[in-house]
Amino acid sequence: MRDHAPDPQNHPLHLAIVRQAYNPYGGAERFVERAIKALGDDKVQVTLITRTWEGDERPGLKVLLAATPHISRLLRDMTFARSVRSLIKTHVFDLVQSHERIPGCDIFRAGDGVHASWLEQRARTLGPIGRFLQSISPWHRYILRMEDRMFRDPKLRAVICNSEMVRQDIAHRYPQLASKLHVIHNGIDLEHFHPGLRAQYREMIREQLDVPECTPVILYVGSGFARKGVPQLLEALARPELQAAQLWIIGKDKLTRRLQRRAAALGLSSQVRFLGPKKDVAPYLGAADVFALPTLYDPMPNAALEALAAGLPVLTSTSSGAAELVRLGENGERVDALDIAGIAAALSRLLSASQNPDLEPAVRAAAHTSVAHMSNETMAAELVALYRQLLPVVAQL
Repeated sequence: MRDHAPDPQNHPLHLAIVRQAYNPYGGAERFVERAIKALGDDKVQVTLITRTWEGDERPGLKVLLAATPHISRLLRDMTFARSVRSLIKTHVFDLVQSHERIPGCDIFRAGDGVHASWLEQRARTLGPIGRFLQSISPWHRYILRMEDRMFRDPKLRAVICNSEMVRQDIAHRYPQLASKLHVIHNGIDLEHFHPGLRAQYREMIREQLDVPECTPVILYVGSGFARKGVPQLLEALARPELQAAQLWIIGKDKLTRRLQRRAAALGLSSQVRFLGPKKDVAPYLGAADVFALPTLYDPMPNAALEALAAGLPVLTSTSSGAAELVRLGENGERVDALDIAGIAAALSRLLSASQNPDLEPAVRAAAHTSVAHMSNETMAAELVALYRQLLPVVAQL
């Protein structure tokens, strides 16, 4: 790292962003992409340190690839952390912002939340043997150890939390960090995700999928089906109050075939559509009536934010950062992730409102309004404001 503050008259702020792997469908990667696009001008030089990169070359962005073995995820993560620390020592950066749990960074973006909290939620779905295996897992133990070391590292100057839920969680576990915690919500492309998608795509997508206009449609978007609640959605869909609804599932997951078999066993083959991954989900947001993400744990799901921006009411869980944006009876519902009856009842209420011409306009307006302030530009401005605090000379940015 540089041993003095940058002089913006002579060179731009040099920011290193650490993200281990790039998945074009991932929410964290979309944050990185948006941050790079928003910050990557002649005043901010961004270097991305990563294992894999599938993005496009662009001015203001340099990519450093850290070679890591693929023998196991434990060895992969340990090697990546060592590579990052080596690159930080051998390159000149004004600030290092890590999206991985690696001690020694200036800024940590807690985009994945707190690993200990995720394991607590995950344990609720496991039996005694599963909980025991989780407790002795070398990988989980390594991540917990690195997380704790990072939060206690005196070099850590700021933690970016993407929800109030995450801020409160970290403050509870590490009270000494309270003054270093900053809530900066994920940015949304509000020009791409907006209520006008309904008029633009509803008829077209439903015709393509042979779904009548009057059929209630619940949309799910995301990878990590088990964590984000697809099994619970299938069980909820089998309840009488949702027998007329369809569930569209967008995403790629190794559990797809198993869940397809479960849907068939529940008699839901005609109600559930596994649509696979989509580069652009906007048309499907325009065609659906309700968005559902009863996730076991998600600090702030981009998919839920984009659904709200598109005017869809959202069903999410109380262990999701998006729950803080939900206003019951206005733009969505929040329930416990494992409450099947509660999920079904909440979805039934949202579908009823979405198909009521007297209520639907207000619900859609409330959904969009709840995230209308969360633009990419707002996110970039809040990031730069934080950098100004850490490097006062950056005030000229």
